[in-house]
Amino acid sequence: MLAKRLFIIPVAAYVLWLIFAYDNHFLDGVNLLLHEGGHVLLNFFGETVHFLGGTFGQLFFPLACAYHFLQARQFYESWLMGIWFAESLMNTARYLGDAQAQVLPLVGGHIHDWNWLLSRWGGLDHCEAIGSGLHVIASLIALTSIAGAAAATLRDEEFSTASC
Repeated sequence: MLAKRLFIIPVAAYVLWLIFAYDNHFLDGVNLLLHEGGHVLLNFFGETVHFLGGTFGQLFFPLACAYHFLQARQFYESWLMGIWFAESLMNTARYLGDAQAQVLPLVGGHIHDWNWLLSRWGGLDHCEAIGSGLHVIASLIALTSIAGAAAATLRDEEFSTASC
């Protein structure tokens, strides 16, 4: 239990870094793999779903992991998966915000998913504002998740002392 509580400290610092200074880092390689896999898996459902598939792929797996931990009643771990989801959403926000400028490097093709989508939906001129709004939402999810993880350590201790 103490280890989980102590682990909250660097994770909280990481969450603050994500919110205020997000840049590409170690989880983005995993997110990219899941993003590209989403394109492959959803390729058969039409162009729009194919282009959304990357984002669906990278957001689905943190949620699936969180659900797995919830089913196992491992609440602390589930909240940590919420932080991964928030980070992946921040990654999406950055990519979405880049739809018009297209400065970020692309993998697997020359078509920017969000440029393609927002061009068809009439939102390309608003991509930076949409990306910023999505970053705020992701930040709130990250803060809620770190608070939930911290609360879960207290709750776990409450249950372990009650059972003694």
